[in-house]
Amino acid sequence: MAISEHLFQSLLNKEVYKSGQVLFFAADTVILNINAYISSIPIVLSGSIRVIRTDDEGNEILLYYIKPGESCIMSFLAGIHNDTSKIKAIVEEDVEVLLIPVHKANEWIKEFPEWTDFIFSLYQKRFEELLEVVNALAFQKLDARLLHLLGQKSTLFNSKEISITHLQLAEELGVSREAVSRVLKQMENEKLIILSRNKITLL
Repeated sequence: MAISEHLFQSLLNKEVYKSGQVLFFAADTVILNINAYISSIPIVLSGSIRVIRTDDEGNEILLYYIKPGESCIMSFLAGIHNDTSKIKAIVEEDVEVLLIPVHKANEWIKEFPEWTDFIFSLYQKRFEELLEVVNALAFQKLDARLLHLLGQKSTLFNSKEISITHLQLAEELGVSREAVSRVLKQMENEKLIILSRNKITLL
């Protein structure tokens, strides 16, 4: 759930821009690593961030995207409990973020009902997205997971043409590149996509 205009007017314009800091990060920048302590909570103003989980061997799986008007509930929870990050956040497309100090984000829960509503709505949204990830891993075949991921990226970039490699898709899905290439070729034969060098077009 994106931050509402009412929240921007009643809280952000008065408090957030007084306490926060606006920064720009280029695509592929790692802005949060696993096991890092969190001092600020990001609200995305433009662009997008992908949030992933990695294992000890470096294998990754995509959890969700943070889009404009949204934040990372996992960063918020870890920050207010003085815990380390359990996720890795990477800039998907050039992003402008508003960084809010953790102590301020925590204080506003008691002071501003709008902020509390935003946090709980965000928590519900992320919980539902994580359930989708679990369901996909447990019940969906790779072709359905791959098509869903391509659909997400198409929506993010507002384009049917997606610039991405087979390896990048494999890493986000937590599978081998060979498996992704095989399924993509099958999808192309079924007239679902068109494959070209480092680019996939959804039909």
